[in-house]
Amino acid sequence: MSDDALSRARQLRRDETKAERAAWRLLRNRQRLGHKFRRQQPLEGRIADFCCFELRLIIELDGSVHAQPSQSRRDEARDGELRARGFKVLHFPNGLVLSNPEGFVEKVEAAIAALDPSPPSPPPQGGRGEGAPKGVVRRKNSRSE
Repeated sequence: MSDDALSRARQLRRDETKAERAAWRLLRNRQRLGHKFRRQQPLEGRIADFCCFELRLIIELDGSVHAQPSQSRRDEARDGELRARGFKVLHFPNGLVLSNPEGFVEKVEAAIAALDPSPPSPPPQGGRGEGAPKGVVRRKNSRSE
């Protein structure tokens, strides 16, 4: 990764849009979807809004400029390059994230389910020993043997 790409990604993180900020709150820390996403991720000369390497999934948030024919052609070319590298690219309008965050999450969840039909494992439950029935907490024996 070049220093220029890294510098540009950092700048984009600092200057994030409202939609990017809202989406990041929903995608970060594996909190909602169980998969690790990175924001403004440099990828061989390109910067993806959000990227999950585990799933090879890129999420792009598009403002109104992406509806212009010249930008649309650039987006299609970029998506083709990313698909050739094994990524699936999803585009969502900024307005969806801002006006219907739950709808955005549902669409991302559906895309993840189509890529990875097995749901992520739930985090381990603290305090229960392995194999202990639910509600039973095993304590370590404090006596020396």
